[in-house]
Amino acid sequence: MARTTFLVDDLNPTERYKLTTGLIIPRPIGWIGSRSSDGVNNLAPYSFFNAVASNPPVLIFSTGVIDNQVKDSLANIRESGVFTANLVDHELSVAMNKTAENLSPEIDEFAIAGLTAKLFGSVDAPGVIEAKAVLECRAIREVLLGEEPTRHVVTFGEVIAFHIDEKVLDGTKVNAQELDALGRLSGSEYATTRDHFNLDRP
Repeated sequence: MARTTFLVDDLNPTERYKLTTGLIIPRPIGWIGSRSSDGVNNLAPYSFFNAVASNPPVLIFSTGVIDNQVKDSLANIRESGVFTANLVDHELSVAMNKTAENLSPEIDEFAIAGLTAKLFGSVDAPGVIEAKAVLECRAIREVLLGEEPTRHVVTFGEVIAFHIDEKVLDGTKVNAQELDALGRLSGSEYATTRDHFNLDRP
């Protein structure tokens, strides 16, 4: 096998981004719902997103801070201390993509994408009614990573409540095919989770 080696110090930020997002695939998408102190709903997708603990459940998502410009999601969470993580399925892919645009803070991305915002009862942050799974979270930690001009803030959120479409559940077991979640590849490419296979653990 012939390999090409890249030393990170020799790469510019764009090249680092392309290699990272091209290799770490597929990445789950956290569709983060939040609300400003003025009551404006915000919804934005993050593919630097994952689960990192289960007892209690803890999620992380990472948002870029370019030239010290903080995105609305992070600004809202810093004010309120809460957010929702909504899972994106194939049917919601176009709506999710509409919410990826960097809009001004007074614009409600739920309305832009034709989605229904709802408070699910545990946190003061809206979830997506149309999503098959909505996780209400309390922000518990923030970690700053990276170098100027592009840094990343990793937000840790403890899951307070799961709200899941009964069609994807068997007790507490989730049917991955019914969930039909999307994964982010590189650039504008996505993958579904419909195809799967089993391996017995040793």
